[in-house]
Amino acid sequence: MSTTSQSITGSGSVATDVAAPGAAPQVDVRGPRFAAWITTTVLVVVLVAAIFSTVAAGVILAIQAVVFAIGAAVGPRRSPYGALFAKFVAPRISPTTEREPTPPLRFAQLLGFVFAFVGVIGFAVGLPLLGLIFTGFALFAAFLNAAFGICLGCQIYPLVARLRPANS
Repeated sequence: MSTTSQSITGSGSVATDVAAPGAAPQVDVRGPRFAAWITTTVLVVVLVAAIFSTVAAGVILAIQAVVFAIGAAVGPRRSPYGALFAKFVAPRISPTTEREPTPPLRFAQLLGFVFAFVGVIGFAVGLPLLGLIFTGFALFAAFLNAAFGICLGCQIYPLVARLRPANS
């Protein structure tokens, strides 16, 4: 039995990620992978830009950091890349057969934000190697998700979730 309540649009795609009472919201697994491909592309652009200008690399990485922060704050469906998936991709593909909970995905976005933030700081304070290394960490994680469906943040999430107090 599914824990999500779904509404189906005329095109057959799921129009909501609202969960049943007491269950975590869930999203189509293809949405986060779509977002990971965009993120991978942006992070490759950061690395290429760093060859020519660490300022440009820092600015592009800062924009990606904002995208990560939004994803961590509001969840994958309402993040910028999630919104692109929902509006332009989901209506053109078959209905989802696999969903995943959003809390691990939000945690993964938080980790991406931390990597990007440290990278931006590196570029901003004249430590381009720090910026490149943390961009590389974020790129590695994004590419694993995009190409292989392995979400590092999602794998770490259960360990971190156990450390949280039970009443939160």
